[in-house]
Amino acid sequence: MSRRTTTTTQRTVTALETGAGPAVAEDDPWVTTGRAARELGLRRTDFDLAVRLGRIRTRPGRVPGERRVARAEVERLRAGPDFPEALRRSVHAVGTAEGADLLGVAKARFTRLARLGLLVPVAFHLNRYRAVVWLYLADELRLFGDDEKHAALLTGRMPEGLRGLLDSGTDLRPRNWRSRHLGFLLREAEDPWARAGAVASFLDPLHVAQLVRDPYDRSHLNGFRRRPPGGANPESPGARIAADLMTARDVDEIAWLRADLTRLVDEARAHRPAPRPSVSCRTASVSEPLASRRPVLAPPPARPAASARRDTPAAADHAGRRGLLARWRHRRPSSDESGDAGMMRTEGPSGARRRPTPVRGRDTGAAGARSRRNIPCP
Repeated sequence: MSRRTTTTTQRTVTALETGAGPAVAEDDPWVTTGRAARELGLRRTDFDLAVRLGRIRTRPGRVPGERRVARAEVERLRAGPDFPEALRRSVHAVGTAEGADLLGVAKARFTRLARLGLLVPVAFHLNRYRAVVWLYLADELRLFGDDEKHAALLTGRMPEGLRGLLDSGTDLRPRNWRSRHLGFLLREAEDPWARAGAVASFLDPLHVAQLVRDPYDRSHLNGFRRRPPGGANPESPGARIAADLMTARDVDEIAWLRADLTRLVDEARAHRPAPRPSVSCRTASVSEPLASRRPVLAPPPARPAASARRDTPAAADHAGRRGLLARWRHRRPSSDESGDAGMMRTEGPSGARRRPTPVRGRDTGAAGARSRRNIPCP
């Protein structure tokens, strides 16, 4: 009886062969946001803008912070009239120059209308000079230009009241963008703590600390704070500019956000209290003496006592020589020794004076000069 051997060869499929990144089963009811953007024919920035505007519905993914799109949602958009041009036009954003052309006005007038809050930006980015470039929806600009009530604002002289606001430095573009972006974050949040964190993202941390005094609640709330759009390094200059634009500055806007945050935090506490350490851990940490929690430092190495060093013969001899040299250095010559400069007089045991001995390093007179010049004596 013969035995047959069957060999199975696995074929590796690359992303270039599939044309759509990682392989996804056709019966999978969910797709990633990147795959959905490719299937809808949108750039990633246009796809993100469509999500913020509510054109495309997303749901939280398996990983925290990840979003996914239902396969049925993709099919619904693809079946719409004039796909994909209609979807692209609905999320087409323009800058100041292109927006002024759509309204048929100068760029300066377009900027003044935006500063007054009549034109609401939908997004922004920073150019290479780190200047803020505001973007506006082209469909909204067309609607604004087609409205007959706005004809006086597009031509002729600006009303006196509006000119006064412009002269005072009014610029409502950041505030209007914050209001719009907050609406997007609230629509995306599906948890009471996430909604509270969305509102806290537009307040200075000092205001949040004043309203949420419990440290555990505040720490849990900070985990839901959202960063400014852009995804830059938080320490980069561009991220600091974006964070400044995302922080409320007007007094009435801050008051409204504070009131809303207080209400949302109360709702979040009632829904699910913030996590806290267990009672046993807190009791153990409190009952433990403070001295037991301090690090134990090794004692410094003991140094020999001063009396022990003085009692040794070598130390006594060294101290005697140091005292004798100090007396020699500080001794002033008397009047009878002024003629023997550089000479030291000593006395013997019987009190008789000995021959003066020259001090080392103090050669004076002709002998000293000869010794310094290395000249032999005659």
